[in-house]
Amino acid sequence: MSADMAGVPPQVDPSISDALSEVYDPCCRDRGVSVVDMGLLHRAEIDDGVARVELLLTSGWCPFASRVLDDVETAVRALPGVGDASVEVVWDEAWGPHRLSDSARSKLRFLPDPADVPDPRSYVEEHWPRASGGNDDR
Repeated sequence: MSADMAGVPPQVDPSISDALSEVYDPCCRDRGVSVVDMGLLHRAEIDDGVARVELLLTSGWCPFASRVLDDVETAVRALPGVGDASVEVVWDEAWGPHRLSDSARSKLRFLPDPADVPDPRSYVEEHWPRASGGNDDR
């Protein structure tokens, strides 16, 4: 089972979730964040050999959406007992960062957790002096 099943909606068949834990959003592949960890799965079921998957997109303008849909369909069709599969985008519900698994959240974070930075101004001055008005060329 994938690393963070706690964030997978209950209307997602576990076998589909497992299969999609190895399917990556092209924007996050280099960080090892799957479509499951991104929270893109909305619903997924298998009924009488037919799989139906509903995905949310992080953006309706995602240039890789068709690639993700194809990769999801390929992975689901490869499941034992699945003879046909459809993958659809859900447009009436928005994706939000609250859908990220803890693993994805930590892999995508480029700043430390705010609780770990008691003085944000000092942190910015130390790491990005130009952003804070300093003239250090780091």
